[in-house]
Amino acid sequence: MSSSLTKKFFLLEGKTKKIFSTENPNKIILHYKDELSALNGLKKEFLQKKGILNNEISSFLFKKMNYYGINTHFIRKINNREQLCHKVNMIPLEFVIRNIITGSMSKRLGIKKGTIPSNTIFEIFYKNDALMDPFINIHHAVFICDVSYEELNIIHQITLNINNFLKKLFLDKNIILVDFKIEFGKNKKNKILLSDEISPDTCRLWDKKTNKKLDKDVFRNNSHKNILDIYMEVLKRLNVPNNN
Repeated sequence: MSSSLTKKFFLLEGKTKKIFSTENPNKIILHYKDELSALNGLKKEFLQKKGILNNEISSFLFKKMNYYGINTHFIRKINNREQLCHKVNMIPLEFVIRNIITGSMSKRLGIKKGTIPSNTIFEIFYKNDALMDPFINIHHAVFICDVSYEELNIIHQITLNINNFLKKLFLDKNIILVDFKIEFGKNKKNKILLSDEISPDTCRLWDKKTNKKLDKDVFRNNSHKNILDIYMEVLKRLNVPNNN
């Protein structure tokens, strides 16, 4: 039945995606836009076909994780821009894993960029554009959001599993997974599912040999390099067919 589902009503639009309902109240369609956003939406740019690349990469990674037992909202890729997904109530938190210190943590704590921590760093940010997505702790999260300490422990373990899985997958392609941010939601049975996307928009990826950036940092840091070429390189290294 899922193969016949089509877009019914527009539900929501974010910085890089649109969400539509389907005939099935428990399934939605995620549409990837050609928008690139950084610095909490302060920097934006339209890049033709960027949504196609992120849909291809994210669909590939979510499909792999589903196969290896990491529960996600992803059901299948519909076309070059859209995915069929389980409908979830999003938890308004971003969870960040840092394998190498750079970006905001380097600035916030005065740690030299490129430092490799002895432990895996797990951080939580409150998704709120008006507040610039502030860094919070688990007690803030329980107080602010519809999430319990037990659920945060579950999310922490899932996130570590995702990190182990993605680190190996990328390293096999000569890519270092520096850090990444992910989001979770709860389905109709209150089960926690990895949601949103995983792509060069949400990960820092460095070439293993040269430390060349293969992610949104190229755009964030005002580089003149073609960001679409960078994303296409990630797609090719993952051996994802691109027919568009």
